[in-house]
Amino acid sequence: MQFLLLAILCSSSVSIAMRVGTDRVDNNYGLLTMNYVVCSLLAAIHAGFRILPIDTGLTITLGLGAFTGFVYLVAFVLMQRNIEQNGVVLSSVFMKLGLLVPMVVSIFLFGEMPGAMQWLGFALAIVAIVMINWNSGDKGGASSAIGLVLLLLAGGSADCMSKVFEELGPAAMANRFLFFTFFFAFVLCRDLMLRKQQRIGKKEIICGALVGLPNFYSSKFILLALEKLDAVIVYPSFSVGTLFVVTLTGVLFFKEKLRGLQWLAVLVILVSLVLLNI
Repeated sequence: MQFLLLAILCSSSVSIAMRVGTDRVDNNYGLLTMNYVVCSLLAAIHAGFRILPIDTGLTITLGLGAFTGFVYLVAFVLMQRNIEQNGVVLSSVFMKLGLLVPMVVSIFLFGEMPGAMQWLGFALAIVAIVMINWNSGDKGGASSAIGLVLLLLAGGSADCMSKVFEELGPAAMANRFLFFTFFFAFVLCRDLMLRKQQRIGKKEIICGALVGLPNFYSSKFILLALEKLDAVIVYPSFSVGTLFVVTLTGVLFFKEKLRGLQWLAVLVILVSLVLLNI
């Protein structure tokens, strides 16, 4: 359970650092690229810089890592495009609803069936995600339903790859899996940044490092949590737990104001977390 709590705290720190950083940088892709550089370096350090020795399981570790890195970047690009087409509210909801993907994968591929209380907790988690992102002043509808579905699938696929590796990959190569994930994401993001003719400055380096540190440990702690707990507990708890911490941080430190429906959503989150972990 301690690894799940640490993952939630690290993931919340990523969201907070991204919020602060994106207001200060000129190049969001530069920030993201430096984030992946820091994550890759930390993964290499944890792996003792033993990245490519031909060990049993290297092929599947490399393959899963490369695919995960690709999906990470695809989810980011889709998020940006959906914000432009469908607005930030719908985009945020569908990105967070991506937790449906690892739940389906865990149930139908790996046979992890939630209990009655966990099903109820999962349902409340979905309700809380929609409630806390609901903006009564946003009357616009979705101009691209396909884009939202793709965002849900991409974000959920990126999340569930930790579970896939935990089931199929060798545990001893977890740090190398993380290295391949972040390194391939770095390569793809850097290429995309260069295509847009953008450069990395001092602000991108600093903010990218502040994002990359908790981003790496969030992924590492999720892998460790999945070794101890079922994915049907880890992913919903991780999603709504992060949402809870980020929301409280916004209220306490960024002086954000919550409406009545959003305060109710915070209460629903707390109830769902209790039910998920019964």
